[in-house]
Amino acid sequence: MCEVCGCGDPNLTGPGHVHGAPAHGAGATSIEVHASLLADNDHQAQHLREHFLEERVLALNIMGSPGSGKTALLEATASALRGRLRLAAVSGDLATALDAERLARAGVTSGPITTGSACHLDAAMVHHALHDERLGAAARACDVFFIENVGNLVCPAIYDLGQRANIVVLSVTEGVDKPLKYPVMFRKADLVVLSKVDLLPHLPGVSIAALRENLARVMPSARALEVSATTGAGIAEFIAWLDERRLK
Repeated sequence: MCEVCGCGDPNLTGPGHVHGAPAHGAGATSIEVHASLLADNDHQAQHLREHFLEERVLALNIMGSPGSGKTALLEATASALRGRLRLAAVSGDLATALDAERLARAGVTSGPITTGSACHLDAAMVHHALHDERLGAAARACDVFFIENVGNLVCPAIYDLGQRANIVVLSVTEGVDKPLKYPVMFRKADLVVLSKVDLLPHLPGVSIAALRENLARVMPSARALEVSATTGAGIAEFIAWLDERRLK
């Protein structure tokens, strides 16, 4: 269970979801505490957003399941850019700095955020990470700042991190039903990256058409790119999407 948001605890309720009448006021207290946490987070996120805007940095929240290909997407992007854009990142993980180390080897100035048991990043974690002198300087000077969230299709969508846009990485190996099963995540997405498309020939019953149809059912304005970090397919289109949103 996440000790921060209480997911998995039937005595705590998420924002907008009340699971029956509260017993002796306990449910009401849980909702109030959660609302207070989100209000504090939103205040911190606005502080981050102001800094990103002031420095003309495109901050992006990268979300998706464990193993969906979030880190691989950023590695392939850095390789294809060949230094044309200055990139920096933080990578959230419960217990390791492995993803941040991968990004560093790819030429992205990066740092880890080790959450312990929290299943998502929040604005305070990102703000604290940027107090690191090296990472903070890189984040202020970069063109694109990637916030690679903890692998999870639920809680990360709830927390504002001061980002300009949300990207959800969805591997074709996860099946076509994920947008329908986790609609909040996809409703919050500005872009869905359909990753590992090179594996489609080995996935009977999985089609891009079906994925796009399900995305259209839950996203206000569905936009998806088909990408393979292995072959490089779609990376140029992803970079073009980044360029469209940069503060020039």
